[in-house]
Amino acid sequence: MDVNTFASAAPPTPAPAPAMPDPRRWAALAVVLLAETMDLLDATVVGVAAPSVRADLGGGSTGLQWIAAAYTLTFAVGLITGGRLGDIVGRRRMFLIGLGGFTATSAMCAGAPSIGLLIAARAVQGLFAALTIPQTYSVVVSVFAPTERGRAFGLFGPVMALASVGGPIVAGALIEADPAGAGWRAIFLINVPLGILAILGALRYVPESRAKRRPGLDPIGMALVSAALLLLVYPLVQGRESGWPAWTFASMAGALPVLAAFAWWQRRIARAGGAPLVVPSLLAKRAFSGSLLVGLVFFAAMNGLILVFGLFLQIGLGWSAIHAGLASTPIALGVVLGAVAAGAVLVPRFGRTVLHAGAVVMAAGVAALSLTLRQVGTGVDAGQLAPALLVVGIGMGLVLAPFFDIALASVDEHETGSASGVLNANQQLGATLGVAVLGTLFFDAAASGGADRADAYTDALEQTLWVVVAALALVLLAAFLLPRRARDVQE
Repeated sequence: MDVNTFASAAPPTPAPAPAMPDPRRWAALAVVLLAETMDLLDATVVGVAAPSVRADLGGGSTGLQWIAAAYTLTFAVGLITGGRLGDIVGRRRMFLIGLGGFTATSAMCAGAPSIGLLIAARAVQGLFAALTIPQTYSVVVSVFAPTERGRAFGLFGPVMALASVGGPIVAGALIEADPAGAGWRAIFLINVPLGILAILGALRYVPESRAKRRPGLDPIGMALVSAALLLLVYPLVQGRESGWPAWTFASMAGALPVLAAFAWWQRRIARAGGAPLVVPSLLAKRAFSGSLLVGLVFFAAMNGLILVFGLFLQIGLGWSAIHAGLASTPIALGVVLGAVAAGAVLVPRFGRTVLHAGAVVMAAGVAALSLTLRQVGTGVDAGQLAPALLVVGIGMGLVLAPFFDIALASVDEHETGSASGVLNANQQLGATLGVAVLGTLFFDAAASGGADRADAYTDALEQTLWVVVAALALVLLAAFLLPRRARDVQE
């Protein structure tokens, strides 16, 4: 699941605070939340929709992975540049361009006649999302007075958490309802009326704002970081189907010098007095570098888990889309419960400890899910899965709610914009890697699991779940690098 949850409240460059609160501010916030919800729903529906897509358009397991990975990869690549474009040409204007493109490419996804064209449309859709999402924080800051911002951003948590994990439920319901015979295409068509509504709302309620000092675009930096991400992710998704030839390992190794070149280029721009995409001083901060590791591993585990769980229920157990979607409801409920408890009670009192608790709780839920499958086997039903899934969701919510505020606590004021953009991009990279790595592990294990399809997929999911537990153990340890408490941003 793409879970931009809570992250999207972090911009590449903060907007200036308003002298007086805008009378349209709550309507503007509703527009922002609608755009965020569209993105989150679109990023999380693939796990439920993928089997229906394969039945209609064909394509192997790699194609199914690319439907998710193409979106999150281009989203990650474009986020920092999208925020920079908002600073240059205007955040409202870029927000509208992004919404318009996102809506149009949603229609293209719905009309795709082949798996290749669907993947291409998803990639372009991710780029337009990268133009839209970085503007949301700046819009909120530009219309709300500092004393009200806490209330405004407090709505992001439950709304975004519910949207992100509710995607599979929505997808299942739409596919089952099959409106006008659209089938899986309905999950993309629903974005068209929602997008038009968001555009009309933005035209009426969202004011324009720009950076006081307009920075340059840094096309060389953008090209370098984009190349590094492609060198890393493409072989991870494509390698299994190609038999892991030498070029896949060479490509992944080649990402490292390209990233080093990107870091060198950013330092050079900074020394020359320019505006780098990433402020070099950020990566020298142990706490911020630690937050990148935590975010990368956590979002990889979370997004990969939800993808393979949805595929297991439908491909492995033969459940319908609506059955699989509804089976995910305990995760959605748990995320909301965990996020609300963390934001309202736990984080102000315990700070970073809530992150540790969330990783432990989520790992316990994932382990319980594996043990349930081991005990019950292929005859498992949604009721038997529900307790473990609820615990998984609560753990997710406990991590999601405080992570971004705590991650930014060590960042100086002039670094906040760059840090926010990097955290957003890192989140999307984690989601892409999770889909690629866990998806590959899952399908590899299923392929070698024997003739009984249900048993093979059950064993494959069990093995994948223990990899998720190991990833969450790394999150638990790496979280000690983060600051103990979030910075007070209520000014």
